[in-house]
Amino acid sequence: MIGESKKNGLMVQRQASIIDLDDIELERHFQHTGIGFPTSAPTGERLFDANGNHPLTDAERSQMIERAEAKFAELFEILRIDRNDPNSADTPHRLAKMWVGELFKGRFTEAPRITVFPNRKSVDELVISKGIKVMSVCSHHWQPISGECAIGYVPRDKVIGLSKFTRIVEWFSRRGQIQEELGEQIADFLVELLDPIALGVIISSKHYCMIARGVEAHEHSVMVTSVMRGELASNTALREEFLKLGAMS
Repeated sequence: MIGESKKNGLMVQRQASIIDLDDIELERHFQHTGIGFPTSAPTGERLFDANGNHPLTDAERSQMIERAEAKFAELFEILRIDRNDPNSADTPHRLAKMWVGELFKGRFTEAPRITVFPNRKSVDELVISKGIKVMSVCSHHWQPISGECAIGYVPRDKVIGLSKFTRIVEWFSRRGQIQEELGEQIADFLVELLDPIALGVIISSKHYCMIARGVEAHEHSVMVTSVMRGELASNTALREEFLKLGAMS
């Protein structure tokens, strides 16, 4: 890849890096050249997708925090932030704990335990939980994704407590994500768990990668995605009922 830059007032050609490419150019580059990054860390650990999951022990997470803290301290030096500033002195440690133990915890922890109950009364109407908190991180720019989720399903033989939807959404959200894939992951998990007659997942979120940077959209700007499975994908009347009852303010 060749780019241009100025040197002594003259335009000169230089070898461009992939960091110089916009999203479309980057996608085109990978289509032609394949994956251009390592698939394992220098210390031997397997690397995996930002929204993937590989549970770690407490000791492994502690080691990860320690290593991340050192890298954040190095980043502060690159950004010329003086850590003699009392507000910044312990920030690398706080950042490391936050990323490993909070914002990305869904990458490193086991799936939540979900107790499934028999559908003893043969319920065959929509069961909906909405207003479920979504707090995630955009995997493109590591900015917050903040919003709500609504989940509806028509049971077949199994039902679960509504609080479990919150645990499932949190487990998948607390990773580097794009909203489109988040909805698909939640739906896949619930279909495998419940084998429902119908299932729908709606997510409405603010994306601060678009609000705080880039186009700097209005703070009320939201992205809405939906995933419909089973009869919610094929039955128009049922889908409209779900969209109406699951509508978020």
